[in-house]
Amino acid sequence: MIKQVGSTTILERHRATCHCGAVELELSLPDGIVNPRRCDCSMCRRKGAIVASVPLAGIRVVKGFDVLRLYQFNTKTAKHYFCSVCGIYTHHQRRSNPQEYGYNVGCLEGVNPFELGAVPTNDGVNHPADRRSA
Repeated sequence: MIKQVGSTTILERHRATCHCGAVELELSLPDGIVNPRRCDCSMCRRKGAIVASVPLAGIRVVKGFDVLRLYQFNTKTAKHYFCSVCGIYTHHQRRSNPQEYGYNVGCLEGVNPFELGAVPTNDGVNHPADRRSA
């Protein structure tokens, strides 16, 4: 659990925005940033974001619901949201745990994700939901 990134203290209720500010989220982060990670699936490789997770109730869209767009692919289980004005990925409902949202750590107000140091990468190419029993 990460409560400080550079000079920014992670607040219990922390603001997150897209690049242009059209989308604003309020995240419930009582334990700070928990389990930040990257993923090497086809989607995450392209967006390059560091994500962390919160329960579904842990994100509230404060403004910009009308400009958020949904993108789904493959099994259409995960729901990826991005700003239709500036294109920034803000969050997604997770495929591996649909009871959680993954959020873009780089959207947290005052947070430079490059100040997190080493961040592990999950094996999204071999996603657990894609494994078939032999």
